[in-house]
Amino acid sequence: MMLKIRCLKPVFFLGIIPLTTLLGCSDVAGISGTLELSEDGHWKPMVYLIQPQELMEVAGSFQGTLIDSAEVKSDGSFAFKNLPDAPEPILLELTIQPKGTRYVNQKDNDSILNSNYMPLLWGNGQRFRIKAAAAHFQQSFTIENPSDENKELLRLRDVRLAAFQQHLDGKTWDVYYGDQLLKKEAAQLRYQEQLMAFADSTQYFYPAMVALRWVSPQSDYERVPEFLDAQCKKWGPLNPETPWTASLCAMAQKLPVKVGDRFPATTLPLVTGDTLALEGLMGKRLTIIDLWASWCAPCRKENREVLLPLWIQYHTEGFQIVGYALESSQLAWKKALEVDGVDLWPQASHLEGDEGPFLKLLQLQTIPANFLLDEEGNVLAKNLHGRALKDFVKAYLEN
Repeated sequence: MMLKIRCLKPVFFLGIIPLTTLLGCSDVAGISGTLELSEDGHWKPMVYLIQPQELMEVAGSFQGTLIDSAEVKSDGSFAFKNLPDAPEPILLELTIQPKGTRYVNQKDNDSILNSNYMPLLWGNGQRFRIKAAAAHFQQSFTIENPSDENKELLRLRDVRLAAFQQHLDGKTWDVYYGDQLLKKEAAQLRYQEQLMAFADSTQYFYPAMVALRWVSPQSDYERVPEFLDAQCKKWGPLNPETPWTASLCAMAQKLPVKVGDRFPATTLPLVTGDTLALEGLMGKRLTIIDLWASWCAPCRKENREVLLPLWIQYHTEGFQIVGYALESSQLAWKKALEVDGVDLWPQASHLEGDEGPFLKLLQLQTIPANFLLDEEGNVLAKNLHGRALKDFVKAYLEN
């Protein structure tokens, strides 16, 4: 029986990076290239190769295992020689780091135009030549004669950059004023939709997983659980033994109620002092479950400018609103109801702030939030606000 000989090469301990990592022994550079360092001396003359060990480590800052490093020589050239044994292609991330940075696996997802890492797929026998400029590492990253999957990763990079420039670059929002938070969330969702569309359409597993993680490197998928569910259903049957799909599907199951789900049955304590079943509070045709708080400026604005006019216009046509407030103070809650004029429909709260059991039932942490239910309690839509909410209610009730 032939044995594969592998080397145990020492690696200096850097924060969360292991002391040693099992590496291949080949002296032939499987990944090499040139890096243009900036003249201001901002960057370390090193390139690092990180391997995500699980799905949530992809694009995650301070996550992933260092498997090799390469010095950038005076002519800009570098070469990795201690690559892992990979009979099947594996996902790796090349990173560069500014001087003074302690961690080699720090990944910049905030400044996307200047992101300091790039994912790629590599397997035994492959030889890659890379070029990049340190100041715009991900944006300028190229591979000479890339494989089909690496072409797809480069295409995903371009989709991400274009989406960022279109929807987020240079924009600022005062999230504590009026509807600015909702505008920011809408812009963020439009950016994410481009990445989600890529994941939905690509035939390649690893590029889809990178797109999934770029949708939210912070692992906050509360607003897009339908996307994760669809990815689980797409890739689970194709990769049933892959730990990454198991992790993806487990995460999808722990996210909030999705469009198409039956809204969970529960009882709610009302401001009137009664505790009633949600089913008995619903409208005969359409119900909005509205989650808000007296301290939430966008919520208060929507109370007055969207929900109240809708209720006045349609409440005699089988339309209902059920409010649930994240309140700790009954006084503040009742005052907000009175000022906004929204005590016309059922209003509930456990007066436990963001620890209320209704939020835990729905697995929510973010407001404003809403669910639009049909007469049987099925979720037709969710998190519609402003004009989009008005248009939906009008179209549903008038057609």
